[in-house]
Amino acid sequence: MDEFRPETARNTLKILQRLGYGVNYNVDQTCCGQPAYEDGYRDYCKEVGEKLIREFQEERYVVCPGPGCVNTVRNHYPALFHNSSLHNAYKSVQKYFYELSDFLCNVMSVTELGARYEANAVLVCSCEGCSRDQSGVAQQVLLSKVKDLQLKSLPPGLTCCGMGGGLERKNEGLAVRMAEEVLDAVEGSGADTIISADPLVLMHLQGVIRKQARTLKTAHISDVLASGWD
Repeated sequence: MDEFRPETARNTLKILQRLGYGVNYNVDQTCCGQPAYEDGYRDYCKEVGEKLIREFQEERYVVCPGPGCVNTVRNHYPALFHNSSLHNAYKSVQKYFYELSDFLCNVMSVTELGARYEANAVLVCSCEGCSRDQSGVAQQVLLSKVKDLQLKSLPPGLTCCGMGGGLERKNEGLAVRMAEEVLDAVEGSGADTIISADPLVLMHLQGVIRKQARTLKTAHISDVLASGWD
């Protein structure tokens, strides 16, 4: 996030501070280990996972602007740390680790931030974010309250965009074709903007958009929710 979408990280902070929450950012944090886990390098994932667990040990909420990290901590760490010396520590972090939309809607009961964002857009929910928890519903609720934002619907049964599970690293051609199907559907809906809570999905789709000179724009949900405040 710091390297590729720093404005999204700043907007996440901006949203939380606007709501009056005290926010700390640990400058020593690095990676949750998701890419290593997806590629089968569980020992490497465990190594960086131990670092993450030790960095977030104060039983405060950990809010993340990406469902992939949340999925890794909540659903993959048990296989690595259950009944280990870090069992209690990982359970504590797991309990308080939330994707931004899920945290706002389902923990703090926030549904409106007074945002204004003019666009005809579709919400592309990552496979991990929508299948594992309630963040997909939370994203729809939050976006429905944004002024001047017109949300379009994608056809039912649309496949994955090709980003996730390491597919983009293992079979680039297939990942690109899957992205093209999503982009074609977005264009067919009349939308001009793709909104997602997953920065990896946005990076993947934006790469294909740029390569193929399409006119679609991409925006992280925090960028939308932090826009147009009076």
